[in-house]
Amino acid sequence: MSPQKSVEKRIAELRSEIRRHDRLYYVESRPELSDAEYDALFSELKRLELDHPALVTPDSPTQRVGAPLPEGQGFATVEHVVPMLSIDSLFNEEEVRDFEARIVRFLGLPSGDELDWALEPKFDGVSAALVYEDGRLVRGAMRGDGVQGEEITANLRTVRNLPLVLAREGHAIPRRVEVRGEVLIARARFAQLNAQRAQAGLPLFANPRNTVSGALRRNDPAEVARYPLEFYPWSAPQLEGLDLATQTEVMAALHAWGFADAGASRRVRGLAAAIAYHDEIERRRLELPFDIDGVVAKLDRLDLRARLGSTSRATRWQYAHKFAPLEASSTLRAVETMVGNGGRLTPRAHVEPVEVGGITVRHATLHNADYVAALGVHIGDRVFLRRAGDVIPQITAVAKAAEGDAPAGWEEGVPEELHDEHAAIRPGVAWRWRESFEMPKSCPVCSTPAVAEGKYWRCPNLDCPPQLVGRTLVLAGDGAFEIDGLGEKQVAQLFDAGILGSPADLFALDRDKLLGLERWGEKSIANLLEQLGQRRKIPFARFLVALAIPEIGPATAALLAKHFENLAELEAASLDELQHIDGVGPEVAARVHGWFRDAAGRALLERLFANGVEIDSRRTSTASGFFSGQTVVFTGTLEKLGRNEAKQIVEDQGGKVASSVSAKTHFLVVGGSPGSKAKKAQELGVKVLLEPEFLEKIGRT
Repeated sequence: MSPQKSVEKRIAELRSEIRRHDRLYYVESRPELSDAEYDALFSELKRLELDHPALVTPDSPTQRVGAPLPEGQGFATVEHVVPMLSIDSLFNEEEVRDFEARIVRFLGLPSGDELDWALEPKFDGVSAALVYEDGRLVRGAMRGDGVQGEEITANLRTVRNLPLVLAREGHAIPRRVEVRGEVLIARARFAQLNAQRAQAGLPLFANPRNTVSGALRRNDPAEVARYPLEFYPWSAPQLEGLDLATQTEVMAALHAWGFADAGASRRVRGLAAAIAYHDEIERRRLELPFDIDGVVAKLDRLDLRARLGSTSRATRWQYAHKFAPLEASSTLRAVETMVGNGGRLTPRAHVEPVEVGGITVRHATLHNADYVAALGVHIGDRVFLRRAGDVIPQITAVAKAAEGDAPAGWEEGVPEELHDEHAAIRPGVAWRWRESFEMPKSCPVCSTPAVAEGKYWRCPNLDCPPQLVGRTLVLAGDGAFEIDGLGEKQVAQLFDAGILGSPADLFALDRDKLLGLERWGEKSIANLLEQLGQRRKIPFARFLVALAIPEIGPATAALLAKHFENLAELEAASLDELQHIDGVGPEVAARVHGWFRDAAGRALLERLFANGVEIDSRRTSTASGFFSGQTVVFTGTLEKLGRNEAKQIVEDQGGKVASSVSAKTHFLVVGGSPGSKAKKAQELGVKVLLEPEFLEKIGRT
């Protein structure tokens, strides 16, 4: 054998041996070598690759840590071939049973007793999607908005229990596989990490999840490698060239390929067993090494999942059954009135700092004035706090009412953030001992009289500073124009300097004016202006998100963009037409209808277009079928398939589903016991399809 061949053979042996020991150590927790023996193998491989650089491959164990990104460069954005949709969060058994009932109706089953569920803990980490081609890791990305996410392959390669090459001895490997899972830090390792930081005089991290998120967004993989990150898979939405039938089979394949098993998943039959699993894991939640906030239940059969499909926001075949939130108590120091992006006035509580479920809480939501009144809470009360869904802190009850005179130093202890530039306490803040909170009659920022909207109050002035900043952040944020490098402080600075007068003015920024601002450099300005120049043309749905119309997020915007061909059609839509779009209720319809008729809304549109923004109204869906481009309404009970499944089929064919018959309706599909819709269809000359005719059109005869 030639010297070159001998070196190639030894390098291959070392890589194979090191991968085996990595798996034994990081995945199976049964190491066979001492650290010194492992280091000797690794050093030999590094030395051979250094002497023979042409033999270095990206999947070598020595290449886990790559080069840092150039200074000032952010992560590229990549599109998820299969969108990373949300999971419906359910908080009690009744909601879980309702979820199962919808599935049973959709699938036309007599009951859910024979349904198998794949169950697993709901990890409180950061989701990531990994793509392998021919068994080798080629891409890793974060969830982002579910459609697109940041490409962080180099950082994910540093996660030591994540295989760079799939193990071939355990299971057939598909041509392409996408593996989704959670990046985590174990509680014990997080405590060690913070202990090291305390010893070094560094600030402590708040909690494992935020630490993971911050680590994965670092520009230097060598820094990411310092964090004790781990990856645990929970799905494989793409398996090209491999036919599996159940979630159980998918997870078995993933573990055979070298992915770690968290060890707490289970398959059960029937909802009662799924609920029992939830209760068991909740009792054991602190025994598990990672933070969890519930359990995830997925239908085990993949063919049933395909039938159920998804909404624009979430999958229909899985749910997250959340745990009862952890609670603590603290003293209420003040209640301030916050002004949201859409002008909603919301009371926010300031409490003495307290740890709740592993995080330090200083603020808590109070929802609205009615909620505050129902609590009967006063400043100085001892209150119970909980993290709703273990995420958003909120006050749930009064533990002990404030009594007597204010403690010494009470007024001096009002949080600094509640003072204005003159050291006076800002308007809209209740802070005096035993004071009760009342919603201010005027906006605490711009003094515009507030208007009541049901149980909420709103500042109607779209030029109110917090709204201008918030709407600009929405316009530049995920799901809209996606302009990187603009945070709340930067946007506020631009408005304070008079450079922005409207969110639309982002597209008319002047380089020379920006250079005159503090903390704005040539490189950051050039990057910002380049993005603004490249992203002036935007899909219709994302444009609607960018307008920051209250209640209109990506899911509703997608519904509107699917129903209307262009902006002109949407602007001309009547209130009746809007509220009868399937998935758009009366309140949201009123919001949209009113926004396009408000002078401030019209002014924003004119300014956007004047500054060169264009809408790309091309349809992204390639679905075609008998109902493509047609509007369909259903009435009565369908016998052969559920109403939701029928709606999904129409939408999959490129059609629209409305909830009421109008002159724009193309077909009324009639099941058993039709109501008044059939009569109205006859009056309007709408084509009526009986269920057998509908089934024939969709190929279900």
